[in-house]
Amino acid sequence: MNEQGGITVQRALELPGLRGGLPEVVAGADRLHRTVRWVHAGEVPNIASLLKGGELLLTTGLGLGTRPAEQRAFVRRLAERGIAALVVELGPRFSRLPATIVETARAAGLPLVQLHREVPFVSVTEEVHTEIVNGHYALLRQAEDVHRRCTEALLGGGGVPQVLGILADFAANPVFLETADGQLLYAAGGGVGPDPLQVWEGLRGQRAAREAGPPTGAVLVDVPGGGPGAASVRARLVLLAVSGGLLPVHRMAAERAAGILAVVLMQARQEEELAARGRGDFLTDLAEGRITADDAPAQARVLGFKPGDGPLLPVVMRLASDVMPSGNWSLLARAVLEELSAVGVPVLLGVRPVEGRVPLLLGLRTESERTAVADRVAAALRAGVARAGLVGVPGSASGGHPPVVVVGVAGNWAAASAGLRHAAETATAAQGLPDRPWYDARRLDIDLLLWRLRDHQDLAAFVERAIGPLRDHDRTSRPPLLPTLETYLAHAGRKAETARELHLNRQTLYNRLARIGDLLGTDLDDPQTVLALSLALRARRHLP
Repeated sequence: MNEQGGITVQRALELPGLRGGLPEVVAGADRLHRTVRWVHAGEVPNIASLLKGGELLLTTGLGLGTRPAEQRAFVRRLAERGIAALVVELGPRFSRLPATIVETARAAGLPLVQLHREVPFVSVTEEVHTEIVNGHYALLRQAEDVHRRCTEALLGGGGVPQVLGILADFAANPVFLETADGQLLYAAGGGVGPDPLQVWEGLRGQRAAREAGPPTGAVLVDVPGGGPGAASVRARLVLLAVSGGLLPVHRMAAERAAGILAVVLMQARQEEELAARGRGDFLTDLAEGRITADDAPAQARVLGFKPGDGPLLPVVMRLASDVMPSGNWSLLARAVLEELSAVGVPVLLGVRPVEGRVPLLLGLRTESERTAVADRVAAALRAGVARAGLVGVPGSASGGHPPVVVVGVAGNWAAASAGLRHAAETATAAQGLPDRPWYDARRLDIDLLLWRLRDHQDLAAFVERAIGPLRDHDRTSRPPLLPTLETYLAHAGRKAETARELHLNRQTLYNRLARIGDLLGTDLDDPQTVLALSLALRARRHLP
């Protein structure tokens, strides 16, 4: 049996069928290790066009032609096609193979065999094919044995490293599990050769230099993620031919191992997501008063949160509604937690998929470090969202908006309950505001109040009275005036700063402000008017 699942030319000649024909190798004796993929018998001159490569061709020579040029062309075409060997039965056509045929086969490196006795080609075909099928079955059994050992390792409490170790030992080469974008997750060495991590560093350098995949001879197998298309690839198995060649049986074993790894990773993701949801449920129950401040510390310790005696800082991150693909919450939680590990304070992080938010509690040493910690936490949250590939898409419903991060008031467990609830509501009310690294919940109470009144008819009527004429104008005329008014009010009526931000000369700005005043029938220098317009502009974000 050949390691690639077929048999060699040498083995085919040793089988009873061909051995009974008294085979004589007259060319290519040094290439009898070639793999026989299939057996074909034929007598037509153009038979090479019917072959795919790897065949053992049986013939009596009727299609070889009578002229030397025809015979040379016949042999060359077979060699170019990549057949395993040519076997010619001597008899009526040839009593001995012509020198032209033998010399051409030698020059082309094609094994050439002449049979001195007649043999039934059908018996030879059946015999060789049976041997090939048996060889493939033996390889399949080897791959299935790897699958069985991997399964037993998992049932015995093992994980991804054990599965990779079994596969690496079988292939006698290093094996790697990488993310779909090429980041290393695990490595196993196969017990021989250099350190697999050194091999990986070299591979990464080659990829960077060539902007290509692994070297020739490597085996790559996708670990499926359960979804449709290329996006469903969760990870990738990479086998590198470092200590020896990789054969089809190694790919077969890798494909079976990939199926096991898919289940392991799916289970791990589900466990991660369940844990993250559990922490999110705890924080939500705390915010809604379903867990008392007295009971909360003990339950938090069970979840791994031990903040010490300092104040607790509630934080809530809310994602835009169109950037949270189903099933990515575990990826998001893991990425954010990895980023938060550098912040240097105790963190309890959960997820709430239904509301599209990520609540957190952080343990501070003193209340004075609230701002510094909030800066670091907000940066880590945004970095984690970017790593998870969940940044808003320009042109979508979110307009490409990044996540909203709201930081509450630091305090004890009782204050944390109210702070989480306030921050969660404020994070919803803050969507659509100008982007900031984070918002202080205490400074958004007006926006929160307007958001709570969003379904009240009086609020819609107020907005219509205050800025309705401007909205009507902007639907039909240019330039739009609402952005000018928003910028003017954001700069507290300072015309020079407004003109600079809008890239307008002062006279153009004065003309636009005069036009706004005429349309609204009001004085933009009146404090009460400015207050009403500011509230109306804030409120319109929450209306249909």
